[in-house]
Amino acid sequence: MTDLSLEITRHIPYPPERVFDAWLDPKMLTKFMIAGAGVTVPDATVDAKVGGRFCIIMRVPNAGDLPHEGEYRIIDRAKKLQFTWESHASTAEESIVTLDLTPKDGGTDLRLHHIRFPSEESRDNHKGGWTAILAKLDEALA
Repeated sequence: MTDLSLEITRHIPYPPERVFDAWLDPKMLTKFMIAGAGVTVPDATVDAKVGGRFCIIMRVPNAGDLPHEGEYRIIDRAKKLQFTWESHASTAEESIVTLDLTPKDGGTDLRLHHIRFPSEESRDNHKGGWTAILAKLDEALA
């Protein structure tokens, strides 16, 4: 396990409550957890409480259905969401994603910080995936 991490920031032109709630809504997750071209999300389940778990099935061309799961660590509506991240590409124990939301100019400044990757390649792949997901989040909220 390494201390590799990534950080992505994005301004989303919707209020923090709306942005935050999308991350805990299974129907919304199927619309924006699209990590790359051709990826779809046929199913997502959420137990939106601290200690609760989520499962997002990403259907990836030439790879099939890949579950992405985790446990919620912090749920502070419209401010902070933190969860573990378990996937085929992030096998590291205690890989953690933290979302910080700050109101700005009628919208939300979102900071995504993901820590602990097994390799630089895994980190770089996740950076591309999270960047695509945040762009889709913007579209899904429209």
